[in-house]
Amino acid sequence: MNKLPTISTFVNQVRHFAHQHQLFTPRGKYIVALSGGADSVSLLLVLKHLESELGITLEAAHCNFHLRGDESLRDEQFCQQLCRRLHVPLHLVHFDTHAYADLHHVSIEMAARDLRYAYFEQLRRDIHAHDICVAHHRDDSVETLLLNLVRGTGLRGLRGIQPRNAHIIRPLLSHSRQQIEQYLDALGESYVTDSTNLHNDVKRNKIRLNVIPLLRELNPSASQSIFETSLRVTEALKIFDDAIQRSIADVTTPLRGCTCLKCTNQPVEKSPNQPVEKCPNQSVEKCPNQPLLVHLRQVHPLSNCPNQPVENCTTPQTQNSKLKTQNSPLTISVPRLKKQPSPEYTLHEILSPRGFTSAQIEQIYTSLDTNPTGKIITSCTHELAFDRSTLILQPKTPTPLVRPMHIPETGTYVLSDNLKLKVETEECGDRYEPSRTADCASLDASDIKFPLTLRHIQPGDRFVPFGMTGTKLLSDYLTDRKKNIFEKRAQLVLTDAQQRILWLVGERTDNRFRITPHTQQALRLTLQ
Repeated sequence: MNKLPTISTFVNQVRHFAHQHQLFTPRGKYIVALSGGADSVSLLLVLKHLESELGITLEAAHCNFHLRGDESLRDEQFCQQLCRRLHVPLHLVHFDTHAYADLHHVSIEMAARDLRYAYFEQLRRDIHAHDICVAHHRDDSVETLLLNLVRGTGLRGLRGIQPRNAHIIRPLLSHSRQQIEQYLDALGESYVTDSTNLHNDVKRNKIRLNVIPLLRELNPSASQSIFETSLRVTEALKIFDDAIQRSIADVTTPLRGCTCLKCTNQPVEKSPNQPVEKCPNQSVEKCPNQPLLVHLRQVHPLSNCPNQPVENCTTPQTQNSKLKTQNSPLTISVPRLKKQPSPEYTLHEILSPRGFTSAQIEQIYTSLDTNPTGKIITSCTHELAFDRSTLILQPKTPTPLVRPMHIPETGTYVLSDNLKLKVETEECGDRYEPSRTADCASLDASDIKFPLTLRHIQPGDRFVPFGMTGTKLLSDYLTDRKKNIFEKRAQLVLTDAQQRILWLVGERTDNRFRITPHTQQALRLTLQ
């Protein structure tokens, strides 16, 4: 029997799929994830066949997870022999998968996946490769779609596996497992078999070994039909995504100012014996959005200033632009949301990428009519607050500690990596001009007693707003100023030794300490 048509058809199908989805770049280096199984072996062989035509170079990578005893060693040796014969460089790595799973409290399957993809990405960077080729095929995509359907999914879960995900590409995605085995048989190539695939001990294997055969009894081409449907869903999603982005743009507005600092580095207090002019690790530029609200954290002397800045925790798959968007505070207009063709799904598309579960999103949606102003719902990464006719959404910020910041004397105090408070005295002459900007306050120093205290507002706090004679609750003042619950929570006050409020920071000073024609010395407070 002539096996050349099988080989030619397989190669042509890979070539067409790769071209259709622009998977390869001429003169690019690509890593082939090689397990030794039929799928990865066929991937390496067909790409080796197309290597010159595509103008690419190949290297392979094999992970030994030490999960199957002698089988793991057999797989490694098989990959070594295959790559040696094909003259393909092979990278080997060994993992203690059980130890990783125990340490991170994840399943063995999840541990192996995490280790595998983390290693591939690190290797890609180390050898300056373009992408990592993995051997997912059509049946894998169908299994994924069915698993998503069983678990419950949105439209994106009905796409199955995509040809490209960041630096992961899948050239065999249009091929079935049967086509892969026929290709290897036509070439006379061998491969190893993972015995765990022969037992329905995990959900995917139950789909593979039990569910799909039943579907094929109803329709022998069930897998192909499901795969083609997933392709149509993918195309339809392009239209859907365009419409949903317009809906999101219609109902959301970037929040005016933020309620936290750009960086969560620990603020540094001035040592009483050593003036602080500038912490060597601190940038002192202002937050471009809102420099006047800050979460106080535990204060350390300058000598304990960290050597390294605190960086945001991200995963290798994180896309910077998406992360930046998701970390931007915004408001959601409830009246506009209700006018959308599908308000609940629009809300889902806004909140789901920010860590809110389907149950939470449903709870939020059903609460829109009752308008529980002040209620906060949190995800693993974000907070959402009901505020009259809007929802306010922002990234979680570190919980401020109760411990305040004490200011024993004049000087410059570092609040965070991008904010300082300068406390100084000034002699007042006939031409003295008190500050009239939000980030600076001028007070009569004659009745102010050190140490000063910078802290968050507390229930029951009262002050005499500048220009008034009676006291007013800070909470009422901030409500009158239309401050939302996050802004109220982050608001700072400066008090003196007698716990009198001197300055509602960035908002208003206390009238009892105003500059008068009789003021001889002013206390000037400046946020820098």
